[in-house]
Amino acid sequence: MRKKLRNLSYSILIWLCTSVAADEGKQDLETKIESLDKPLYSPFIERYIIDELKQLRSDQQNLKVEFYKELTDRQLKLAEVSATYATDTVTYFFYLIAATSSVLLLVGWNSLRDIRSNIEGHAEAKISKLIVDYEARLDQLEQNLVSKSAVIQANQAEIETTNEIQALWLRAGQESAWEQKIKIYDHILELRPESAEAMTYKADAAIEIGQPQLAIALCNKALEIEPGSGHAYFQLACAFADLKAFEIAYDYLLRAITISEDYRAQSAEEDRFLPDRKIMELLESVDAG
Repeated sequence: MRKKLRNLSYSILIWLCTSVAADEGKQDLETKIESLDKPLYSPFIERYIIDELKQLRSDQQNLKVEFYKELTDRQLKLAEVSATYATDTVTYFFYLIAATSSVLLLVGWNSLRDIRSNIEGHAEAKISKLIVDYEARLDQLEQNLVSKSAVIQANQAEIETTNEIQALWLRAGQESAWEQKIKIYDHILELRPESAEAMTYKADAAIEIGQPQLAIALCNKALEIEPGSGHAYFQLACAFADLKAFEIAYDYLLRAITISEDYRAQSAEEDRFLPDRKIMELLESVDAG
């Protein structure tokens, strides 16, 4: 009986210690959570952009449908007005013929045949002019329709290209193999040959697989398109550092930091800059400033 009481006491003591430890762990976890100064993750902005592009494409399609509907309504209205105008014109001419014939019969100025011939000539001339006028208007309307259709098709093609490029950027961000990243960047450059951003990211991948010369060529071409690209200067600094040309790497790194201070922390994480004392002094001076 005494032994059972002793075991029970030990069990209660262990349970109390466990409860105290759990409470302390919970308090430590709450303290760590309260001390966080930034989110633990970044939201997926890419999904937001894709939804916006999808909505833009839907709005474009709706605009195209409304445009064709309005164009059809205007054409029908124009045809109706033309027919009404022609009918009224002929009616008025017949009234005029009747009145003129009556007057001429009374005064004996001309025969009925001459009157009819003159009236028919004037009517044909008036109707011909009216037809030419409406044909010109219809030609202008058709030209406007063709022009707007071309603009709509161009916008639709641009939206499809943008969607495809956005999907490729997402694939590149999820891809871990640098060779596959380069293939994806090449595909982006096929769709956007003047994309300086794709060139600099391809240069980054080329550096990682040991091709600094290719990276230098890509960055120089990117700077021709976008002279103020800090990312291109940073990749040039990394490429020349791999080639042990630290003086040139220093100049490009200084330009990158001058454009954006974000390259300061990024440079500090690059082991390729550690062998050069001048570059490290640059990073230390930036930190001090």
